[in-house]
Amino acid sequence: MNVEAAGLTGEAGTAPVRPAVPPPRPTRRNLLFDALLALALAVAGTAYAVSAGVGRSYLLVEGVERARTGADTWPGAVVPALLVTLPLAVRRRYPLAVLWVVLGAGALAPDGEARIVFYSLVVAVHSAIAYGPYRAATLAGLPLALLVLASIGDAGVPAVPDRYVPLLVLLPLAMASYGMRTWRARADERQARMAELERERAAESRRAAEHERARIARELHDVVTHHVSVMVIQAGAARTVLDAAPAQTREALLAIEAGGRAAMTELRHAMGLLTMNSGDDVGSVSADTATAPPPGLDQVAELVGRVRASGLSVELTVTGARRQVPAGIDLTAYRVVQEALTNTMKHAAGAHAAVTVAYGDADLGVEVTDTGGVPSARAATGAGLGLLGLRERLDVYGATLRNGPAPDGGYRVAALIPLLPLETT
Repeated sequence: MNVEAAGLTGEAGTAPVRPAVPPPRPTRRNLLFDALLALALAVAGTAYAVSAGVGRSYLLVEGVERARTGADTWPGAVVPALLVTLPLAVRRRYPLAVLWVVLGAGALAPDGEARIVFYSLVVAVHSAIAYGPYRAATLAGLPLALLVLASIGDAGVPAVPDRYVPLLVLLPLAMASYGMRTWRARADERQARMAELERERAAESRRAAEHERARIARELHDVVTHHVSVMVIQAGAARTVLDAAPAQTREALLAIEAGGRAAMTELRHAMGLLTMNSGDDVGSVSADTATAPPPGLDQVAELVGRVRASGLSVELTVTGARRQVPAGIDLTAYRVVQEALTNTMKHAAGAHAAVTVAYGDADLGVEVTDTGGVPSARAATGAGLGLLGLRERLDVYGATLRNGPAPDGGYRVAALIPLLPLETT
């Protein structure tokens, strides 16, 4: 709790100096416009400062003659006028710095330059609010801007005839109303687009899950077909040697019993899966033919050899006592290694990969790690659904899949599959 409180306190303390939004990148047209604006204000400000003269002059405001103090020297009249106008050329790139420079120069400017100080401050404040990344520092400058504007007196504020007041009220109100309407329309459009994207993402996930379930069901069907075929062959052999070789008949019957148990286990795992027509699997390290038996852990060494021959450095480690596992789990473990190595070849070219198969007393662990590398040209071709397919496969057997960055860099894919004893009924 103390650590969290200290972290929150530190974040609050650094909030005034942290950028609230990323600073904008002005275009060449923006920079040219700002330069011309600053030049025009500088020329007008210099002329206005020179017209105020040196010493004291008088300004007629609404029929009343009021004193307006000019600078004591000509440099004292020109330099403040330039300092409050020329920095506006970089108002989009350095909005906060421009605001503070204009504030300082405006506070030091003589009364005769009140009008140009007013215009420059309006532009600088707008730029700091619109483009400034530091909210707290910008808000701190607003009271100072009000003080500077208040100190310049009535001579700095342009007089507006009464006939223009309704226009000055209605025009900003109309612009604000139109801006609010546009903002709401765009917000509704963004919300509708996000909802549509969410629906498309959900539909894509459902299609991927259905496709993967269909593929799992098809492969499990192949596994069961394999067991049944073996049972038929063993039954035929047992019938042939039933009287002549009782020992061989007993071995054949034991093989039939084991195959039947394995087939029943695979069928129980496959319950609930809906078989549907789906296209051939693409994007894997090697494509299995329709008539070939399903691959398993015995073929992992061959898979690693093919991947190593393609240029990826792969190391295979097998720990624990090798044991016979159900055919469906055997196939799923193989697919975990296959998908992880495929992703390494796509997204970490030049990396070193390590494959570990760990046989435990009650579970089977499969882990594939890589040291990280650069994405290959094939990285952009995948749909990113491989890991989703692996989770669907592993969920059938109550297994878990963990994937993410490895502690020492690179990427790690690890599956833990429980090995339950085959049921006898």
